[in-house]
Amino acid sequence: MIGNRFTKFDPNMQGKSRFEQLLDLFMQLLTYTNGDVQEALQWMNELDKKYQLTDDEYGMGDFIDDLKKNGYIKDNNETGKIEITAKSEQSIRKRSLEEIFGKLKKSKQGDHTTNKPGQGDEISPDHRPFQFGDMLEQIDFTESIRNAQINHGIESFAMQEDDLQIRETDFKAQTSTVLMIDISHSMILYGEDRITPAKKVAMALSELITTKYPKDTLDIVVFGNDAWPVEIKDLPYLQVGPYHTNTVAGLELAMDILRRRKNPNKQIFMITDGKPTCLKIGKRYYKNAFGLDRKITARCLNLAAQCKKLKIPITTFMIASDPYLQRFVTEFTETNNGKAFFASLDRLGAFIFKDFESGKRKTVY
Repeated sequence: MIGNRFTKFDPNMQGKSRFEQLLDLFMQLLTYTNGDVQEALQWMNELDKKYQLTDDEYGMGDFIDDLKKNGYIKDNNETGKIEITAKSEQSIRKRSLEEIFGKLKKSKQGDHTTNKPGQGDEISPDHRPFQFGDMLEQIDFTESIRNAQINHGIESFAMQEDDLQIRETDFKAQTSTVLMIDISHSMILYGEDRITPAKKVAMALSELITTKYPKDTLDIVVFGNDAWPVEIKDLPYLQVGPYHTNTVAGLELAMDILRRRKNPNKQIFMITDGKPTCLKIGKRYYKNAFGLDRKITARCLNLAAQCKKLKIPITTFMIASDPYLQRFVTEFTETNNGKAFFASLDRLGAFIFKDFESGKRKTVY
């Protein structure tokens, strides 16, 4: 007779297998190592030595085999290195979303609800009388027939225009967002890792939009000496370079991307330490890392004003606390009539999530 087998309860396991527990740690390390599998596994081995993550029954070699078997990593026969797969890239984004925004259910339709009634996807319980210009599919025939019976009686049933009832639908505002990420050298200066939280936010925001708001668009722009777009799948590999901060190039590229987007609502989110230090004039780079250069800041403020005219609000998430930089960001924000958050690294995701979610409650005129 087979009975029940009891094992020691570990409250930290939360019902996860040993592989799942190690996978959580591995995915976190991949973000810090910019997608470098070899470096992440080296850290895993060091942590295993110190904290005994594995045992005699399940070793680190078993974990690596399971990573390959479950499609998280693969061998590159050309380079001889181990690489992460598309499954791992998506898993990192999902884990960033859960970490920063909490678990959100996937929705089939965009959900930027506004207070403006009109044609849309979601039916409202509110009714109103028929008006000239209303479409046939907006008529609630059940309520309209009921009105006709009350107004004219069953025996002499007739339906007139006054009997028709329209069921309101909530208009869904679609939004195009460009997320700008500063990858200049200052993002890792003074022993403070600012780029990893920025990457996590970008991955979480991309997963949020693609799952909950699939009618929206999200473009990622990184800026150092120059600015260029990156694909969502490339976010885990993003790293800081030996660059100055060409905020102007980032804004120009973001504006160019948004001009091509058809959505009526457009916005720019910018994560930076707030100090523009570079311009590209022709083929020459104009640089000044010592304080705020008027030649550079004037161009930034000019672009902020242009975005205001184009009705593109810029929300700046500044992750530096220098008073003179905060004053510049404040001036930049006032010029654009946008918003600024002076965010600590541990609260960066919460600030962006709150601002993004609040945008879907605005009325679109």
